[in-house]
Amino acid sequence: MIDVETFPIKTVGECKISSPLDKTSPFVTDESQILYEHDIVGVRKGIEENNKIYAFQKAGPREKIFFDPSWCKAAILTAGGICPGLNNVIKGLTETLKQVYGVPVVYGIPYGYAGLNPDLGYRPVILDELTVDGIHEQGGTILGSSRGQQDTDLMLETLMRMDINMLFCIGGDGTLRAAHDLAMAALKRDLNICVIGIPKTIDNDICYIDKTFGFETAVYATNPMITVAHNEAKGAPNGVGLIHVMGRDSGFIAAYSSLANPHINYCLVPEVKFTLEGEPDSFFPILHDRLKRRHHAVIIVAEGAGQELMKGERQGDKSGNLLNNNIGVFIREKMKEYFKKQNFEINIKYFDPTYLIRGIPANGTDAVFCLLLAQNAVHAAMAGKTDLLIGHWSDVFTHVPIEMATKQRKKIDPNGSLWRCVQMNIR
Repeated sequence: MIDVETFPIKTVGECKISSPLDKTSPFVTDESQILYEHDIVGVRKGIEENNKIYAFQKAGPREKIFFDPSWCKAAILTAGGICPGLNNVIKGLTETLKQVYGVPVVYGIPYGYAGLNPDLGYRPVILDELTVDGIHEQGGTILGSSRGQQDTDLMLETLMRMDINMLFCIGGDGTLRAAHDLAMAALKRDLNICVIGIPKTIDNDICYIDKTFGFETAVYATNPMITVAHNEAKGAPNGVGLIHVMGRDSGFIAAYSSLANPHINYCLVPEVKFTLEGEPDSFFPILHDRLKRRHHAVIIVAEGAGQELMKGERQGDKSGNLLNNNIGVFIREKMKEYFKKQNFEINIKYFDPTYLIRGIPANGTDAVFCLLLAQNAVHAAMAGKTDLLIGHWSDVFTHVPIEMATKQRKKIDPNGSLWRCVQMNIR
């Protein structure tokens, strides 16, 4: 007998109330499961090793829900760095809560978790259809954002005073860890407060999720920069276009941008170590050889690449993340020094679109993805589920335990198919 183990999802109680959704809606049961392993080889391995395969609980509307929408109060916050699509998610949450379920009160919490600390003096705002009308056309977040920890018990007391039944936390790993702490504190006190995470990271680095919103827009927006860098490089003797993109510990933006635009000749990511000079396979000698042959080159480097090459301690931000030293500027200056020693003229054009990209509105497909994430988050909360984030796996929306998703960051596998494709595409 093969055992299918579903990653466990917590709830605040039994669902007994009929959903206000139309009876023809595509309701999902908790028994609907999406296999973790994508292919039969992985399935067979799981069976052979422990006679067990793993699955996610499928997201979607439930026929029976926990909360009576007529007396619900919901709250939404955004935390961490800004990212394309934040306003789309806020709009999707607000409209689903009010138009689909009829929730009378939806609050927007200003500046992330700081807005739940009464000592800081921020006031919640009321969100409705008029408030969120047109915000999807704006970049950033209408609620503002912040980094840093707030006292969990203090935030929980604020939610209780506001009579909040469900809190939607939009953010990356730091935001999600704080959401997990809030959810566990509420469960420990037997409070009917659901905490739902919506993963936001432009770096696409959250585990057990195919992609996060904003990532596709980032790749799309990087493409014209690559074309410009290529034109600049071709327009000068031994021209080098150097593009610095986001990617704190995971180089997905750099890798996918390299695949999307074949003008990239070299892709440097945090997951693949490299040296600049001193060894036969160091980067600068390889670049030198190309410039002698082709007279131009385009390089894309993720912000977390090559940090071990730079001296000095890395500082931490308020969320506990190590801040990266600027690898783009470092490579540019070291490149000048190297080629000067070689008595070889180069012309470097440096591009850093990082903050230009993260503040732009979401593109079309990202906007659709944001809406679907928001809708599924509301469905989960109305069914009394908590301490989960809305994932996307095998083209299906799923429920993922927050603690499981935040144990480590998703990274490029240097031996995997993605990196092999990048290596085959660059030249």
